[in-house]
Amino acid sequence: MQILSGIHAYKMRLIKDLEMRATKLVMKLKHLKYKVRLERLKLPTLRYRRTRGDMIEVYKILTESYCKSVNLELELHEKSVTRGHNLKLVNSRCHYDLRK
Repeated sequence: MQILSGIHAYKMRLIKDLEMRATKLVMKLKHLKYKVRLERLKLPTLRYRRTRGDMIEVYKILTESYCKSVNLELELHEKSVTRGHNLKLVNSRCHYDLRK
């Protein structure tokens, strides 16, 4: 799994570098820092967009918007009082016995 996360981090860095170069193409903002250029252009950060996309995908899985043949199971919390929806996920913990 660490290998995949390394590849993922590499691809994320490539996308961020591309965004940094693309925002410098606006002549008036060329001299500003990356964060300021994003704010002036009213663009969200890459981290925000990825998190938002992940939340949309989880919602699609929970509301069964995907094809029924795709087996994507998330465990829903059954005895929970939520405000306005019944899509609360169970927060399961991963237990590794690393001390042995």
